[in-house]
Amino acid sequence: MSNVVTLERLETVGIIKIDSPPVNALSTAVRKGILECTKQAIADPQIKAIVLTCAGRTFIAGADITEFGKPAQEPGLDKVLQEIENSPKPVVAAIHGTALGGGLEVALACHYRVAVKDAKLGLPEVKLGLLPGAGGTQRLPRAVGPELAVKMIVGGDPINADAALQAGLIEEIVDGPAAGAQIFANKVLAENRPLRKLRDDDSKLAAARADRSIFTNAVAALTKRARGLEAPFAAADAISYTLDLPFDEGLRKEHETFLQLLAGEQSIAQRYAFFAEREAAKLAGVPAGTKPRTIERVAIIGGGTMGGGIAMSFVNAGIPVTLIETGEEQLTRGLGVMRKNYDASAARGGIPADAPAKRMALVNGVVGIENVKDTDLIIEAVFETMTIKKSIFGLIDTYAKPGAVLATNTSFLDINEIAEVTKRPQDVLGMHFFSPANVMKLCEIVRADKTAPDVLSTAVAVARKIAKIPVVVGVCDGFVGNRMLMARTKQAEKLLFEGALPQQVDAVITKFGLPMGPFAMGDLAGLDIGWRSRKDRGIKSEIEDALCEAGRFGQKTGQGYYKYEGGSRAPLPDPDVEKLIDATLLRLGRKRRVVTDEEILERVTYSMINEGARILEEGIAARPSDIDIVWLYGYGWPIYRGGPMHYADQVGLRHVADRLSYYAAETNDPSLEPAPALKRLAQQGGTFAGSR
Repeated sequence: MSNVVTLERLETVGIIKIDSPPVNALSTAVRKGILECTKQAIADPQIKAIVLTCAGRTFIAGADITEFGKPAQEPGLDKVLQEIENSPKPVVAAIHGTALGGGLEVALACHYRVAVKDAKLGLPEVKLGLLPGAGGTQRLPRAVGPELAVKMIVGGDPINADAALQAGLIEEIVDGPAAGAQIFANKVLAENRPLRKLRDDDSKLAAARADRSIFTNAVAALTKRARGLEAPFAAADAISYTLDLPFDEGLRKEHETFLQLLAGEQSIAQRYAFFAEREAAKLAGVPAGTKPRTIERVAIIGGGTMGGGIAMSFVNAGIPVTLIETGEEQLTRGLGVMRKNYDASAARGGIPADAPAKRMALVNGVVGIENVKDTDLIIEAVFETMTIKKSIFGLIDTYAKPGAVLATNTSFLDINEIAEVTKRPQDVLGMHFFSPANVMKLCEIVRADKTAPDVLSTAVAVARKIAKIPVVVGVCDGFVGNRMLMARTKQAEKLLFEGALPQQVDAVITKFGLPMGPFAMGDLAGLDIGWRSRKDRGIKSEIEDALCEAGRFGQKTGQGYYKYEGGSRAPLPDPDVEKLIDATLLRLGRKRRVVTDEEILERVTYSMINEGARILEEGIAARPSDIDIVWLYGYGWPIYRGGPMHYADQVGLRHVADRLSYYAAETNDPSLEPAPALKRLAQQGGTFAGSR
C-alpha cells in the first residue's frame, strides 16, 4: 500500500485518506494508493461504507501535470474511478479546499459527495488546453445538467459549495470533511439508500435532449471569446456526447480527444505558461528568509486613468488608498471616474450592488503630496516625463516616513535616475502596471541598482495580494514589455514606408491571435502619449508625428491611424491616412511595393524575439519564460502560442535567425541582424527554454 494513501476503519466506515502535500495531486503513487485502499475496504467485511478524504489544506486539487508528456504509469485514473464507481459499498467523497480537474472526477465517480462551506469544485482543464480525460465531461452533465456543465467545463471556472448543493453536485454541506462524511455515510447505511452511479443516471439530460438549444445556447455564450483556442470547442463537443451516445462510448471518445489535445501545440503552450507563471515567482538575488515590509495603507499620486486604475486594484483587495492630486478639480474628476467604473460593474452584476459604496469608502481623496506621510507604499502615476517624475520624487522624499516603499509607474524611464533624487534609493523601484490597471493582470516589478531585497520582496508580495502577476525585470529603456514593443512598433512603422497599410498590418497580427494590431492599439492608448514621450526623449516617428500634428490622437479625437464614427470604437480604414502615407513616401523619395502577410508577421514577431534575446543576454530578464509571462498577461499574446520566446522555440531558432538575416539585408536595417545569443543558439540547434 502506498504511504501517501492510508485506510483506517472507524466502526463500520472505512476512511481512505490521501496525504500527498502540497495539493494531493493525482500522482502515480496517489492513484495506486487509492486503488489498493478501495479494494481493501471492499474486501473487509467489517467495512460497510467508504469515505474518501484528504489531509492538508485541500481535497485532490487535480492531476499531477508534471507527469504529462511522460510515459503513462499504471494504474490509470480511469481504472481507479472504475473501482470506486463499481464498489458494492457506498463511497462518499469528503471535499474541502478545492476539488479540481482529476480531483472532481474522482469525486464524481463516488456515489455521494459532501463538502465544507468554503470548498470550490471545478473542471478547469480547458485553461491548460485540455478537457477532462477521465469521464468529467460525461459524469458532470449527469450530475448538474448540461447547461451548468458547459459553464464549468468550457468556461473552466469553479463553483462554490452553495452552488454545488443547489445543482445537485453535492448532497450536503458539512462542518468538517472527514467527520461530516462519516456521519453522512452512516445515514446512507441507516436509510439503505441505493448507490447512485452517475454513469447510469440520465435524468438531468432529458430537457436538453428534448430541446437542444439549452445546450447550444450555453456553448455559444461560453465560446464567443475563445477565438483561436481548440480546447473549449473540443470540450463542448465532448459534453454533447452525453446527449447522443451511451456513457461508455462517450467516455471512449472523450479520452481520445484528451490525448489529441495533450499532444497538440496549444496545450503544450498553455501548460508551459502555467509553469512559467510559477517560475516567475522565484526571485534571484534575494536572500532566503527575506521578509516583506508591512503594507497597510497605500498612496497613489495621480488620479488619472492609470492612477485611478491602480487605486481600484488596491481597493478591490481591501487595502485603503490615499489618492493624491494637484487640485480639487482633478481630484473630483478622478474619483468620479472610479465611482462610475464601479457603478457600471455593479449594473452588469460583476460586483454586488453595495460594493461601489464600500470600495469608494476605502479611498481618501486629497490634494497635496504632503499627504503621503502616513502611508507604507507610495506609487507615483503622473505624466511620463523625467522632469516631472524627478520633481515628484524629490517631494516624496521630503514627506514620506522612513521605511516607506517608493514606486514609480513609469513604463520607460530610468529608475536609477529617479532614485538618485532621493536620500533613500534603496527604497525605490518600479511597479509598472498595464492599462486598464484595474483589469490587466501583469505588474512589471523593476529592480533598480540600489533597490533593497526586502523592498523587492514587498513589491512582489503586494502585487500578488492585489491579484496581479508580478515579473521582476531590470532597468533599461522600456524594461521588458515596452522595449520589445518598441522593436515591433519600429518594424510596423517601417512596413508603412514600404507599401503596407495600417489595416493590413493589424489584420495579420489579429489573425495571429493578439487582440489588436499595433496601429489600433496606438489609437486606443492615444497617439499623443507616445508623441509627448518621443519629444521628451528627442525621438521622431515621421508618420505618427504627422498624425499628431494634424490633431489625430486616436479614439479620443475620433481620428488616428483609423477613423471612428459616431463615438464608435470600431476602427475604420481612412483614405486620408493612406494619402498621408503616400505623401510621406513621396517626400522621402520612396516607392510603395507589395508587402506580403508572411513578411509582416515575421518582421513584427521575429524583431520582438530578437529584442528578447538581447534582453536575456543583458540580464534584464532572468528567464525566457519571464519574458513570455510579460507578453501573455501585459499585451494579450495568445495563450495558445505560449509567449514570444516559446513561439520562437516552436518555430525553430535557426529559422528565426535566418529570416532576420534575410530581412536585415533586404531592408538595410541592422537592427534586424540576429542578436549574438540568438545566433549562437541557432547555430547550436538550441532553444531558449534549454539555454538557462
